[in-house]
Amino acid sequence: MKIVTQIVDMQKEADYLRSKNQKIGFVPTMGYLHEGHLSLIREAKRYCDVVVMSIFVNPTQFGPNEDFKDYPRNFDRDVELANSVECDIVFCPNVREVYPDNYLTFVEVEKITQVLCGLSRPTHFRGVTTIVAKLFNIVKPHLAVFGQKDAQQAIVIKRMVKDLNYDIEIIVAPIIREKDGLAMSSRNTYLSSDQRKQAVVLYQSLMTVRKMIEKGERNVAVIKNHMIEMIDQQPDAVIDYIEVVDTTNLESMIKINGEVLIALAVKIGNARLIDNMIIQA
Repeated sequence: MKIVTQIVDMQKEADYLRSKNQKIGFVPTMGYLHEGHLSLIREAKRYCDVVVMSIFVNPTQFGPNEDFKDYPRNFDRDVELANSVECDIVFCPNVREVYPDNYLTFVEVEKITQVLCGLSRPTHFRGVTTIVAKLFNIVKPHLAVFGQKDAQQAIVIKRMVKDLNYDIEIIVAPIIREKDGLAMSSRNTYLSSDQRKQAVVLYQSLMTVRKMIEKGERNVAVIKNHMIEMIDQQPDAVIDYIEVVDTTNLESMIKINGEVLIALAVKIGNARLIDNMIIQA
C-alpha cells in the first residue's frame, strides 16, 4: 500500500494508472476509520483495479463552534486498517497545501444543501462539495463510494457530479451498524457509556416508524410525533431535526407516497448523531 502526501504526486500517480487503463476507485474519509469506512473500500474494490482512500479532516466543512480541533485522529491506526482491507493508496494531503493562503474558490450546490443538516450547519455543505470537487480533480477516479449514513451528503455529491459534468460514477453503500443498531460513526467516541445506550434510540425510532408505515400509516405528522416522543424519553437527547423527505430533491412531505427518506439528527452529550432510512411505502 502506498502513502501519498503531496497533491502533485497523487495527480501523477492517477495519470499513470489511467495510462495503464487501470480503473480508479475512490473513498474520501476524514480518518479515524471504523467498519463503515472499510466497507466502502471493499465496495470500491468490487468494481475497480486500484482503490484510493483519502484521509483529510476538512476544516471548511466545520462551523465556528464545531469540533474541528477535537475531531478524533489516529493516522497510524487508519493506515493499518486500510491495509487490512487491501486499500492500494492512502492520500493524506496537508491542510496548507489544500487551502493555501488567500484561497478564494468554493463549490456550492443550492437548495438541497439548505435543508436537513444544512439548516443548523449553514456552511457545512459548501465545505463538503468544495473538498470533494478538489479531491476528484486530484485523484481522478472513475468511481467514488459514499456511505448511506450521510444520505444528504450523497445526494448533494450526486447532484454536483451531474451538474458539473464529472465523468465519475457514484455508488452509495449501505449503513454499517453496531450490533444494537447504532450507525457507526467516528463521533460515537464522544459518548459516555450511558449516552451510548441512549443513542440506540435513533435506530429504534426509525425501525418503529418503518413498521407503522408497513401497517399503513401515511401521515407524516403522526410519524414524526411518534419519533419525537421516543427520543424525548432519553435524558441527554436534544433533537436537531426529524424529517420525511423526497429521496431526490429532499422536499418535505405531508403524506408518504412511494419512496421516502426519513432522516434525523440528534445531539446526545457532545455528539451530534445522524441516521436515516429509505422506505418504500
